[in-house]
Amino acid sequence: MRFEELLRNRDAWSIGDRCSAGRVLDLLSTKTVFLVVREFFYGTTRFDDFVARIGTSAPAVSRALKQLKAAGIVVPVLYREPGSRAREEYRLTEAGEDLLPVFLSLMQWGDKYLQEGRPPLSFVDADTGRPIRVRVTADPAPETMSNDIEIRPNPAWRRR
Repeated sequence: MRFEELLRNRDAWSIGDRCSAGRVLDLLSTKTVFLVVREFFYGTTRFDDFVARIGTSAPAVSRALKQLKAAGIVVPVLYREPGSRAREEYRLTEAGEDLLPVFLSLMQWGDKYLQEGRPPLSFVDADTGRPIRVRVTADPAPETMSNDIEIRPNPAWRRR
């Protein structure tokens, strides 16, 4: 990347705490927060399931959900099992759904540079089976929503 002429002297300007990247990192500031977001994309909606699937403490998940709720990433929705009291589960908001490319790009980078051999999961278009990739491009492309993605185990991972 390069700066336009007005911005080339980096010592003459600063965006300080208004930096969007810094704000996102503040929001997704812990591993638990990010793993809660991952679990939303994997279909998890209930508190106990987040705790079990992430493998962390209930207080850590509670803090993560409160942080995501305060940021407008998730909203609580009441549900009631027959014979039980009403409880809350959580749903991603539009802002939460818009984290999909962030999540997928981090997964894609990790698959390429941190996995030995093939990664455990593949993300494919649910209709065509074509791999989902995140790319930086100036070309307009149709947006793929999380509902349009199927997560599959890679064959080598299945045999383990």
